[in-house]
Amino acid sequence: MPAAVGLRPDWDAKRVRAAAREAKDADQARRLLAIAAAYEGHDRTTAAKIGAMDPQRLRDWVRRFNAAGVEGLIDRKPAGAARRLTPEQEAELAALIEAGPEFARDGVVRWRCIDLRQLILTRWNIAYHERTIGKLLRRLGFRHISARPRHLGQDPAQIEEFKKRMARPVRK
Repeated sequence: MPAAVGLRPDWDAKRVRAAAREAKDADQARRLLAIAAAYEGHDRTTAAKIGAMDPQRLRDWVRRFNAAGVEGLIDRKPAGAARRLTPEQEAELAALIEAGPEFARDGVVRWRCIDLRQLILTRWNIAYHERTIGKLLRRLGFRHISARPRHLGQDPAQIEEFKKRMARPVRK
């Protein structure tokens, strides 16, 4: 390899090939073999062909190898998009969902994703897609199955009276 990207002096081709044999990740082993070829004195293009990559990519992997060693050659999971709701807002949303909607305040008798989308938009001015609300609920520990909504005119006293009547044994 040219002097522009030097290899670690504490490693040699034999040690790198041994690490490639022990590697569990196939991509890591392929990168190690390309670096071993560079240690053996092959030019960058030839070493890159051994690793099935282009010379620029080999240069990038050599830099990661120099910085982090063998573990630096494993693909990292991408970070993904940043969460738009803060942990405090997510906790507040979970508490609202757990408490359930109030018809006078929310205008619904049970939460749907589209209702929660509107709630988040009005409360925190953050726009989500309806499908993303489902993913958010799943991450917060909620599932699709929900309790059956109560009718607005339902009288708790009448329900208890009905339960008491049904509990009596039936006469023959």
